[in-house]
Amino acid sequence: MSRIGKKPIEIPSGVTITIDGETVTVKGPKGELSRSFNPDIEVKVEENIINIVRPTESKEHRALHGTTRALIANMVEGVSKGFERGLELIGVGYRAQKQGKKLVLNVGYSHPVEIEPEEGLEIEVPSNTKVIVKGTNKERVGALAANIRDVRPPEPYKGKGIRYEGEYVRRKEGKTGK
Repeated sequence: MSRIGKKPIEIPSGVTITIDGETVTVKGPKGELSRSFNPDIEVKVEENIINIVRPTESKEHRALHGTTRALIANMVEGVSKGFERGLELIGVGYRAQKQGKKLVLNVGYSHPVEIEPEEGLEIEVPSNTKVIVKGTNKERVGALAANIRDVRPPEPYKGKGIRYEGEYVRRKEGKTGK
């Protein structure tokens, strides 16, 4: 039984929700998000609360119930508060800087790596070893942060690389000389 699916979603002030068939559109102060869902799962809006209802207790409907609720809750939170993901660069000479909208990373390669965010996402560089990815869509913010981390993932011997804020990298012992 889905406990997440049964939980109602509160709509904050300034956020409007439109349901057109199987497409749910959420508008808020930070932007607008739209997504299509399975037509079997019913989305009900009453005053300032959204409820998700499943038609049967089949395995497929139980799985879709919680997923649909989580996706709609993320859309509501995204257009009202927004999402952000922090990254930190650890290593001698590793630095990040912003040129226009592009992020330029110097992380030990023979060339700087340039990453351009897609529409709706924003990259901030508060210091040259810190990068923050911001946006309204949780999925896309996480994907861009993962792409930036993939440029130079943290290695276990010296701990150098790009890691998420607060990520723990388990260190290994190196070779021992005779």
